[in-house]
Amino acid sequence: MTIFQKSIHKELLKNFGGSTVILFTIVMTIMLIRILGQASKGQADPSEVILLIALNGVGNAGPILTLSMFVAIVYTFSRMYLDSEMIIWFSSGLSVSRFLKPIWQFCWPVVLIVGLLALFAWPWSNTQTQYLKDRFEKRSDIERVAPGQFQESASNQMVFFIEKKKNNNDQATSVFISKMDGDTETITTAKSGNVEFLKNDKFLHLYQGQQTILNHTTGEVRQTEFESFNYLIDPAKRQMLTTMQSQMLSTLELLKSSEPINRGELFWRLGLLIAAINLALLAVQLASVNPRVGRSYSLAMAMLCFMGYYNMLTIGKRLIADGTSSFGGMMLTVHGTATVIVIVWYLHTEFNLHWRRFVSSPTPQHPSVH
Repeated sequence: MTIFQKSIHKELLKNFGGSTVILFTIVMTIMLIRILGQASKGQADPSEVILLIALNGVGNAGPILTLSMFVAIVYTFSRMYLDSEMIIWFSSGLSVSRFLKPIWQFCWPVVLIVGLLALFAWPWSNTQTQYLKDRFEKRSDIERVAPGQFQESASNQMVFFIEKKKNNNDQATSVFISKMDGDTETITTAKSGNVEFLKNDKFLHLYQGQQTILNHTTGEVRQTEFESFNYLIDPAKRQMLTTMQSQMLSTLELLKSSEPINRGELFWRLGLLIAAINLALLAVQLASVNPRVGRSYSLAMAMLCFMGYYNMLTIGKRLIADGTSSFGGMMLTVHGTATVIVIVWYLHTEFNLHWRRFVSSPTPQHPSVH
C-alpha cells in the first residue's frame, strides 16, 4: 500500500469510528426511551429491555453503518479540500478517479457487512423482537397482575385484583376475579391462590373463597362458597407468534414469493446494499466545495442526500407493496437515477464535460464590407 493510500485509509478509519460511535449512541438512546415507554405502559417486559434494545440495534445497524461510511468519506475529503491537500495531489498528476481505489478498499468490508445485516440480520431481529412482544402479551393472566392494581385479562373479559404476591410469582393472596359473559357476571373471591397445570391447561387453584353469579337480565343471584376451586386462566395451544410479516421472512423466502408486499420488502433490503455503494461514490464529489463555504456545507449536503435516498427506498417499498409500481421499474427509477448522477458527475470532473459543449452555438455574422 502506497503512502497515498495509507494517508487516506488512516483518516477514513478514524472518522468512520467516531461517526459510528456517535450515531449508535444517538439511535440507542432513542430506542431506550421508546422501549422504556412501552415497558411502563405494559407493552414490553421490563426485564427484557436490554435484549430488546440489542435486537433493535442489530436491525438498524445497516443504515447506521451506511451513514457512518458516507459521513466519514465526506468529512475526510472536505478536510483535504479545505487544507489544500487535494490541490497537492492534483498537482502531482492524480485525478479524482484515482481516489476510487483506496476508497473502495476502505468501503468494501463495510458494504459487505451492510449487505449481511440487511439480508440476514434484519429479518432475524424482527422475528425475535416480535416473539418477545408476543410472549409478553400472551403471558398468563395472573402474571399480568401487579399487586394492588386492577388488571384486565388478555381476553378483555375478566378483571383481576390481588393484594400481594408471595415469593413465587404464581402464588397470590386476597384474589378477586370479575368475569362478564354476555348478561351474566361472575365474581370470584378467595383468600389465596396459586397456578397449577391440569391436562396441559393452566388453572388458578383458589382456596377458601366464594363465587357470586349475577344475571343482569333476570336479576337472579346465586352464591357459592368453596374450600378449593380450579379457575381456568390460560387455555392450552395458544398461538405465540403473530402472523409472519414480510419483515420477518428470510431473503430466500422473499425471492420465491410473488406477493407485492414481499417484493417491496426485497426491494428495500437489496436497495440498502446498492445505496451504500452509490453513496460511497457520491461522497467524494460532495466533498468538493468552495473553501469559503466551509466544511459544514458538505456535511449538510451529505445528510440531505442520505435522507433523500433512504426516504426514496421507503417510498419505493410502499409503492411496490401497494401494487402501484413494479419491482424492476422502481429499481431502475431509484438506483438507476442515482447511478447515472454519479457517473455523469465523475465524467464532468474527469473530462470537464459541460452541456454547453454539446450544444452548437450560432456563428456570429460579420457585416460584409462593400
